[in-house]
Amino acid sequence: MSEEEIINKINEILDTIRPYLYADGGDLEFIKYEDNYVYIKLLGMCQGCSMADVTIENGIFETLKQEIPEIKGVINSL
Repeated sequence: MSEEEIINKINEILDTIRPYLYADGGDLEFIKYEDNYVYIKLLGMCQGCSMADVTIENGIFETLKQEIPEIKGVINSL
């Protein structure tokens, strides 16, 4: 997959995750894809939430990794 295809796929997947974040008053913004890491920014109620790391690791990262095995991690850009 080209980098452009990966970025498009990341955005598609993030769009499927957003409704779950909206339900808790949160959202996320895709920042960039670099060196096999996805950089996002958690927004709304997700910012500073005690469960943010769990959401990133067990929710966002695992969902992305299922579709795009090249991804090594998700980093919350503060």
